[in-house]
Amino acid sequence: MISGISRIHQEFLEAGGTGILAGDGNLSYGMEKVVETYYDFQVCKSVRVAVDFQFIDDPAFNRDRGPVEVVGGRFHWEF
Repeated sequence: MISGISRIHQEFLEAGGTGILAGDGNLSYGMEKVVETYYDFQVCKSVRVAVDFQFIDDPAFNRDRGPVEVVGGRFHWEF
């Protein structure tokens, strides 16, 4: 995935504005790039487990941040 923000949003963050995920007043704008892969497997009839890996380059649209690697997991049980 490649994502970006509008020019007015860039100016807002550069001026020190903050958002839910971004903003510290030092924005060096760059397109955020994310690669994600996961594997989901069934342990038994009612249990599934998934592992997930994300590689994020220029997180929060800032070239001065990252890259970041995120590892996650999920356990799903149906009863």
